[in-house]
Amino acid sequence: MRIVFAAAEVAPYAKVGGLADVAGSLPQALAKLGHDVAVYLPLHGSIDRGRYGIPASARQRSVPYGAATARVGYAETVRDGVRITFVESKRIGRDKVYGYADDAKRYALFCRAVAEDLRAARPDVAHAHDWHAALLVPMLRRARVATAFTIHNLAYQGRTAATVLALAGLPRGRLAVESPGECNPMARAIAGADVVSTVSERYAQEILTPEFGEGLEGLLATRADSLHGILNGIDTDLFDPSKDSQIAVRYDARGQSGKAACKSALQRELGLHEDPAAPVLGVIGRLVEQKGIDLLTAVAPRVLAATGDSSAGAQICVLGTGEPSYEERWKGLAAAYPRSLALKLGFDAALAQRIYAGSDLFLMPSRFEPCGLGQMISLRYGTVPVVRAVGGLADTIHEPGNGFSFTKYAPDALEAAIGRAIAAFRRDGDAWTRLRERGMREDHSWSPSARRYVEMYESAAERRRAA
Repeated sequence: MRIVFAAAEVAPYAKVGGLADVAGSLPQALAKLGHDVAVYLPLHGSIDRGRYGIPASARQRSVPYGAATARVGYAETVRDGVRITFVESKRIGRDKVYGYADDAKRYALFCRAVAEDLRAARPDVAHAHDWHAALLVPMLRRARVATAFTIHNLAYQGRTAATVLALAGLPRGRLAVESPGECNPMARAIAGADVVSTVSERYAQEILTPEFGEGLEGLLATRADSLHGILNGIDTDLFDPSKDSQIAVRYDARGQSGKAACKSALQRELGLHEDPAAPVLGVIGRLVEQKGIDLLTAVAPRVLAATGDSSAGAQICVLGTGEPSYEERWKGLAAAYPRSLALKLGFDAALAQRIYAGSDLFLMPSRFEPCGLGQMISLRYGTVPVVRAVGGLADTIHEPGNGFSFTKYAPDALEAAIGRAIAAFRRDGDAWTRLRERGMREDHSWSPSARRYVEMYESAAERRRAA
């Protein structure tokens, strides 16, 4: 099949969250299955053209944009058998992927630029990801191109003024879920795509309920027969402790001794008390309530204060950034427990891999989690996850089996799960080694999911032919 992806962020060129990992890995997995795959993304100002071999010259096109036209370039390169097309326009590309007042207009032009380029190429399937690429779906409504739309996080729908529709060249008609004068790009893609998917089986079920549906559960219920839940994979070549050049000592499921050396190296690097008996709890991600930072903030003092600042207590290392109020509270905790709590605000991909390798436990107490990649990466590195049983976390982590989980969204439930995990870590070294080995041997590559996407694309093509 000829498959085209459209996404706001694609690893390794531009990454803010898990969307970039999917858009940067799934196309390569599909290409390995023999499909012709292309990816469109904006040429953001942060993308280093020289580093990625992006040519200075590019195809040019005048793209209709409202009552005028916009000049757009299409610079192309190839990565692992996938054609990458960078959509270049001063109206679209900025230093940041998101965060501008005109984001809705920027991404409407991006969608129009992709749609215009596809008129000649006419792939079998166009696959749009999240609200930024959502308007591509109605733009292709009358084209002989099947459309697939993936919801990575239903909480972010791109709601904006309906005036963006005129810029995008779309009719002004309002959906029932839209307020007067409003355009909801994600809702329009859900309503119009041949198939709709989300990034785990559990999340596909959850978003049909008021608790997780973010106001779109009724619309999603009308698409239930074409709604697919397909679990994300991870890049198992990048996240491989037997090959990782960023960690202190390489290791694998059969020989885990290197993990102890990685733990000691991490404790030294972060200024924690160097003690193999102290369980190290890793946290990587945004410090926002979706990720359960309110629960972590509540339980951290009790976990750390169980034995004060002595070498026998648990240790926590946190890498991420988020809401300023939580950043300040964690700064205070780090000052109070300088040898037990390490806080690194920001993101450092190499340090993240050292935290995955050097931690004993990995915490993901999310309020909701469409899929989650951290728990799968931590399994790959033999670091046992402690998660809330929602979304993709419930699909991938099971107690007993490969980790620890809790259901009630409350500090005491998280604290109890951490307590069970620490007790298991301290109780039986051989059992803990076997627990880590089971996780490391699980297959969380893209191969199984890529085959399911192909089945979904075939279903989309059949629906479009019937239409």
